[in-house]
Amino acid sequence: MSCLPDASDPSSTACSSSMPSEPVADINLPAPWAAFLGGLDSLVPEPVALHCIGGFVLTVLYGIPRVTSDLDCVAILPHHDLETIAGRGSALAKKHRVYLQYVAVNTMPEDYETRLTELFPGQFKNLRIYVSDPYDLILSKLERNSPKDREDVGYLVDKLNLDPNLLRERYEREQRPNLSNESRHDLTLKLWLDLFPPRAQSST
Repeated sequence: MSCLPDASDPSSTACSSSMPSEPVADINLPAPWAAFLGGLDSLVPEPVALHCIGGFVLTVLYGIPRVTSDLDCVAILPHHDLETIAGRGSALAKKHRVYLQYVAVNTMPEDYETRLTELFPGQFKNLRIYVSDPYDLILSKLERNSPKDREDVGYLVDKLNLDPNLLRERYEREQRPNLSNESRHDLTLKLWLDLFPPRAQSST
């Protein structure tokens, strides 16, 4: 199941069970991201897919009320050292005051790629921007579990009609086997499941 904002009503969500999701063409790319990604698009020599997580996805796709200056990518396919031309300290980043960051330490759910959604199809010549579904987005934050991560999980739980059973099952099936210190992450997941409304928790 994937849950995305309804283009006719950004405050609502539309959920479907199709995997992967259809491209989303109705999401606006705000400044300075439009200029930054347009500049990056002109610098990459071939089609490149970015698998994105983090604050960029939360603000652009789900409307979380905060400003983010980094675009977190868990995969860049085919691999290019995009941080050299678009990372922190690059000329492109200094010009637009945002930057791309390759996040290599996240343990994503094993099959997350099958649930990616493409944003802004056809807007760029070479860049393809893909975002994780909300369950994978939540689980991408599990290992760090910062106060901001917990706030983000709470925001997604409040905004989207998420299923706590699906979150737990995906964690146990696709992520937990690849983690160390499982007991700590089990506790984190339990605390996050407590963020779901009582009615949803009663079905778990």
